[in-house]
Amino acid sequence: MIRKIVFSVLWLGFITYAFFLAPPEQPGTFELIKNISIGQWQGINPLVIALFNLMGIWPLIYSAVVFIDGRGQKIPAWLFAIASFAVGIFALLPYLALREPNNKFVGKKNALLKLLDSRVTGVVLTVATVILVTYGLTGGDWGNFVQQWQTNRFINVMSLDFCLLCLLFPALVGDDMARRGWKNPQLFWLIALIPLFGPLIYLSVRPPLPEVGVEAIPSQQPAAN
Repeated sequence: MIRKIVFSVLWLGFITYAFFLAPPEQPGTFELIKNISIGQWQGINPLVIALFNLMGIWPLIYSAVVFIDGRGQKIPAWLFAIASFAVGIFALLPYLALREPNNKFVGKKNALLKLLDSRVTGVVLTVATVILVTYGLTGGDWGNFVQQWQTNRFINVMSLDFCLLCLLFPALVGDDMARRGWKNPQLFWLIALIPLFGPLIYLSVRPPLPEVGVEAIPSQQPAAN
């Protein structure tokens, strides 16, 4: 119950901040989003470009856990995971508040779960993240970024969204490790303490999810005459 209250309060608090306390929305925000999305990056701070694209990496990181975690939930986890591609932590916080502890996976993995469960997915996401982070750090203008963070609601809220995504991912890791029968406290704290790359390391090294509770249904034998 305490966990549900904490996530609910955090969700309401972030919504309140984003709409009422964050810096004002600046003209040209839609144009900025469109230009980054279609690759017209001229004149845009590489730090903003990298951050925007990393906000597309994060939903994939969460999906690699949430879709599996959702197999044992009463709520449709896929709905929150898909919504996170548009609104980030705004969609995932309600899921974290509503979900129940779930340390078992029952049934067979479909094609999507096999893809999300694959270590290859973790490696691909890690490589993409390294490229984005390197691009942002080597070409970015920190002074300009700080100025935008202080005056632009989109940049400000997106930055805080990124930080919350880093902070809250470990809330799902304990159950995910238990589903795999993997007891490794050192790795858990590595994931928790290293922002962004901790979760990527986890996805790249975690053992495959076992399929349990699946029994073949014997074919019916024709009745004897």
